[in-house]
Amino acid sequence: MEKAVAVCGQAAVDLLNCVAESPYDNDKCLRLLQALRDCAVKQNVKKFSLANEAKKEADEVSPKKG
Repeated sequence: MEKAVAVCGQAAVDLLNCVAESPYDNDKCLRLLQALRDCAVKQNVKKFSLANEAKKEADEVSPKKG
C-alpha cells in the first residue's frame, strides 16, 4: 500500500497556525494564503483532506478482509 504524500501540507499547516496566533497578523496570513494557493496550483491539487478523513474514505472503498 502506498503512503499518502501531504502535498502542500506544510503550507496548509503554516496558514492554519497563523490564523490561530494571537495577536493575529493579517499581512502574514495573507502571504501564507498566497503561498498555499501557489502550491496548490503548481501541484494541481483538486481537494484537501485531513488524515483521518482520507483513511475513512479509503476504508469505505477498500474491500473488507475477513
